[in-house]
Amino acid sequence: MKGLKEFTIEAWIALGEYPWNWCPILTTESNEIKGYRLMVGPLGQAALECAIGEQWVTCTSERDALPLRKWMHVAGVYRANTDICLYINGELKSSIRINGAFTATQSDMVLGMVAAPEKPSDIHRTWGTIAQFFGLDGITDEVKIFNTALTADQVKSNFSSVMTREPEIAERKLPRIGNNPGKFGAFYTKLKYYPGWDNLWPVDADPDIVVCFEKSPVKLIFWRGIRYGASWVSENENWMTDQSVEAWEHGEADREGCFEHMQDRHCRFSHVRIIENTDARVVVHWRYAPVSAYNNTWRMDPKTGWECWIDEYYYIYPDGTAIRKVSWKKGTLGFPRQFQETLALLHPGQKVSDLLEVDFATMADYDGKTGKSSFVENPNVAPYGPFDWSQKFPYTIQQYNFKSENKPFICFEPGNEMFIRYEGLDGYNTADGCNHFPVGQARCDGRTTRTSDKPSHCSSFPISDPVIHETADREYWNGLYGMNTMKIEELIRFGRSWAFAPEIKIKGDHFTLGGYDRSQRCYQIENKSDKNSQLEFSLEGNKESPVSNPAIFIRNWNSDGAKVMVNGKPARDCQIGINHELGGTDLVVFLNLAGNSKVNISILQD
Repeated sequence: MKGLKEFTIEAWIALGEYPWNWCPILTTESNEIKGYRLMVGPLGQAALECAIGEQWVTCTSERDALPLRKWMHVAGVYRANTDICLYINGELKSSIRINGAFTATQSDMVLGMVAAPEKPSDIHRTWGTIAQFFGLDGITDEVKIFNTALTADQVKSNFSSVMTREPEIAERKLPRIGNNPGKFGAFYTKLKYYPGWDNLWPVDADPDIVVCFEKSPVKLIFWRGIRYGASWVSENENWMTDQSVEAWEHGEADREGCFEHMQDRHCRFSHVRIIENTDARVVVHWRYAPVSAYNNTWRMDPKTGWECWIDEYYYIYPDGTAIRKVSWKKGTLGFPRQFQETLALLHPGQKVSDLLEVDFATMADYDGKTGKSSFVENPNVAPYGPFDWSQKFPYTIQQYNFKSENKPFICFEPGNEMFIRYEGLDGYNTADGCNHFPVGQARCDGRTTRTSDKPSHCSSFPISDPVIHETADREYWNGLYGMNTMKIEELIRFGRSWAFAPEIKIKGDHFTLGGYDRSQRCYQIENKSDKNSQLEFSLEGNKESPVSNPAIFIRNWNSDGAKVMVNGKPARDCQIGINHELGGTDLVVFLNLAGNSKVNISILQD
């Protein structure tokens, strides 16, 4: 096209989502400022750019000019020393006067992809983001180049002469579980998002895990799109997940941004497995290394080659709750660090107001004091702000107010410190937050959501600094997670049954008591006899330490069954789990009962 004084480019496109940054439908650009490019923008814009006088001259539409999942006709017209015009669906959307002619290039044409690696738009930390190739996500058809400047009537005629149908691009949602098996348990599966994303993954069958509950439509999902972080999903497909362990450097040492599981887009350092799966309890183990966008791990020892790894164990019970135990080897994590950040997830097309109430979070302590976080006109003025990281609150419970019957909650141990922040009301009716996570494949440490084309996460507060425990060579913290229909007053009582569990008293000599383990939400008992033994004990429930759905683990039960009696009568709602281990057969009992008084329990070998 050297020496060409006018030309027209036109194409039909149907987009599934917008590109990470400006991306060509067609380009002749090289590493020099030469050529031309018909582009799609990250906010649904279209543009024709020409290299004139050693700079790019752009004629662009407004944002949202290209709706998703709809065939759109885009045409750009260039006339040297006159103008550049942009048409969408036969209508003139923009034009600019120009002086000069475009500089031609000998480069090949590139369709539907950037000609060189680029960084996403709207990023938070440039040093934590890596330029990479990306393309248009959708369908491109009938790309044409004319060596003349088409008139407005000719462009409109080209658009009107084509009869279009709906493009074969389905509306995108985070994975849905079509068939609930109707029983409590963990299931390996392969969750699907949409074909373009699914086909990127070189995985065989069953890379993901879904936990279902018999008496609740809630699911607990461990999926590649969340880098295997645990996600609670409500009856109407509202998702809640967590940022998990995050670390970073300060000042000049901060050359890669955050180190976290969210940066592990290919799950190179993240794996999940089921290690216990019975009617009484499911245990899922998630192991990951915090990494940066550069795929570097955190605090690698130059002598041994080992770095920081996190082990998270989820002790999941039939009542739709789970203990999250987060553990790491002493000396590997260091500071600064953050352990927990609540992430409410938005589907593509979903606004914050579709997911959350205006009073989006309720907080409480175990003595009944409550507070709330809300969307307000100005969160930076009193009494709402400004936010200050030095201000902590002694709350131990948070509940996110989803527009769902089942709402996610977390109970922390006494001594927890919580950071509270109000949000701006101007973001409530938008797709607010950040969309580099979940599912995003851009190597990016933070990208502001400005349109709802992609999944995103929002409203990350409250954030808690939990109580840290130490063992010989490990450190860990515990949280009681779940999603149910409880009101905050009920959650306070339920949380007390874990944080201040009733005392247990055992009768007889054949069993020894290991106490109550908050990290499993379970009483620990061991059978010291190889004979057929009967276990009798009481839970000393009271108002301060209520009984609420207790679990009992008995090591060396050495029988393939059990019968449970409560206050002298057969237990009406009880689940039994048998685990055959190298050291013997263990028993897990889950009792669906609640009260503020003493309970006598007998467990007999069956």
